[in-house]
Amino acid sequence: MASRSGLRRFFTVVLLLLMLGGVSAAGLWYLGPYRAPQEETFIEIQHGMSTRAIAGMLASQGLVRSNWAFLAARLLHPRSKLQAGEFRFGPEQTPFEIFDKISRGLVYFEVVTIPEGSNMFDIAAIIDKTNTIKADEFLKAAADPEPVRDLDPTARTLEGYLFPSTYEVTHSTTAKQLCRMMTNEFHREWRGLAAGDADPHRVVTLASLVEKETGLKAERTLVAGVFANRLRLNMPLQCDPTTVYAALIENRYRGVIHKSDLASANPYNTYAHAGLPPGPIANPGAQSLKAALHPEPVNYLFFVARADGSGGHHFTATLAEHEKAVAEFRKASRQ
Repeated sequence: MASRSGLRRFFTVVLLLLMLGGVSAAGLWYLGPYRAPQEETFIEIQHGMSTRAIAGMLASQGLVRSNWAFLAARLLHPRSKLQAGEFRFGPEQTPFEIFDKISRGLVYFEVVTIPEGSNMFDIAAIIDKTNTIKADEFLKAAADPEPVRDLDPTARTLEGYLFPSTYEVTHSTTAKQLCRMMTNEFHREWRGLAAGDADPHRVVTLASLVEKETGLKAERTLVAGVFANRLRLNMPLQCDPTTVYAALIENRYRGVIHKSDLASANPYNTYAHAGLPPGPIANPGAQSLKAALHPEPVNYLFFVARADGSGGHHFTATLAEHEKAVAEFRKASRQ
């Protein structure tokens, strides 16, 4: 009798263990990684969305087996706050991993770095590679100068005011929003320069020429000084980057400057027109803006690149000295 009772208890325990194992296996299957998405999936959680709405969106995107899988994760973390934003999920993530990412606010973004001296065409090409904003969308937004009307009522576009820095963009970031981020950063930098009553349009235009002419910080006030002297004497600036920009906006630049570019009647061509071009030709950094505000008081009127690969320039005060420097540059380049 005792043996039968013991056997019955044994089978009861085995049955309970099997049931518990089955329940555990079912739970692990239900709450485990779901293989539905084959690639990364992006979802946008809006401010004020309920847990049920988020669960439904996750289920519809195939990230969890059903709403209840995500709601179970919420049940175990009742005090956690679900964050708004865009989130990226790969395949085979558990509801708990998904819940953790959303509750910690690990939103998706791409980091975009805009180098100093980039023009709006360069920026459009950089942004286009992020799979967030298309180049044509950015150029369309950058063509509207409204965000800088307070600083420069004469601005034709946002060129010059798209401050070079590092920005975070998501799939929901629009071209206008990015332009606003960049011009807001310019406003912040401009305030920090304590420019007083300086004309932003003139300063930014001159700074863009300085930025394109030299990559050496130590030379920027010198280049600005040369341009300031030539402007005072009403001499053409003869700045090669302006001829490039003229060709760019006319969609005819092919990587090199031709004689036809130097003779172009485009108002941005400073070989054909004295004075500053109508507006900036690139987006200068803080150092070039400072140089444009405070040019070096020099007697130089010319400069030409050195042939030593340093990126530096040879500065001269007379045409004869300049021609000699040019000849030396050409000879060194041939050698």
